[in-house]
Amino acid sequence: MKKPILTLILALMAAFAHAQVQILPLWEGTPPLQTQMDLQEEVVYQDIIRIANVQAPTIEVYLPSKQLSTGQAVVIFPGGGYGILAYDKEGTDFAKWLNAQGIAGIVVKYRLPISKSLTDAKEVPLMDAQRAIRLVRQNAAAWNIAPDKVGVLGFSAGGHLASTLSTQYAHEVERPKDAVDALSARPDFSILAYPVISFRDAAVHAGSRKNLIGENPSQELLDRFSGELNVNAQTPPTFLVHAQDDKGVPIENSLLFYSALHKNGVKASLHIYPTGGHGFGFGLGKGSVETWRDTLLVWMHEL
Repeated sequence: MKKPILTLILALMAAFAHAQVQILPLWEGTPPLQTQMDLQEEVVYQDIIRIANVQAPTIEVYLPSKQLSTGQAVVIFPGGGYGILAYDKEGTDFAKWLNAQGIAGIVVKYRLPISKSLTDAKEVPLMDAQRAIRLVRQNAAAWNIAPDKVGVLGFSAGGHLASTLSTQYAHEVERPKDAVDALSARPDFSILAYPVISFRDAAVHAGSRKNLIGENPSQELLDRFSGELNVNAQTPPTFLVHAQDDKGVPIENSLLFYSALHKNGVKASLHIYPTGGHGFGFGLGKGSVETWRDTLLVWMHEL
């Protein structure tokens, strides 16, 4: 068990030493669907970094050295039930690890729908996700990224956001547009780790559903934000990983999405591990699930 942990530590150290890091705002000025209020972002440093009440969404960009770069980029959406962001455990830690593999990692600090400053909260996370993909493509040449090798990685509720982006990348909300909006928001591939997918009762993660679409949502909203109902042939290739003993987000979420992908002829890879629980992240010390990243890298290479 010690060898994989040491290898990970060395990889992260190497990535941190060579990575080029920058933070960019998603939007100029006040973001769309938001009013100016005297609200402060909340950052709590405990066992992990938890960010809440995001008012100024950003992307934090980690670039590998040019000699290591594969041209691939992964836009990362941390989880947290649409109430907080597990920003390092499911964000920056993975960006640094990706850098060690020659892959750009871009962490999205997206706005959370429980913020009182939002005028149409349910639309905001997807809007921020679309913007993040477009900004990566806009900067692809400068960042040594191939614009047709830009994927997404989402954990838990961040997986719900990544799956929503993968199925609703062309969704439009009336707002002022700029040159960035001319670029595609469709991910070239999608990686979903213990994702929230369905808002139907059999598999629902109640906290994520409540935070995104409220206590008593209409059937139309339930269907729109249940990812398995929105897959089509244009949904990008998808890698799913889940633990059978996940008590927070049932494995039925990944099973439903995989089934929909298969029915629509979308290439998909589903990996269910017997143990790991919810929120296993890297999976270190949790048995066979700690090898999931090796399997992921093989899948990404085959893309």
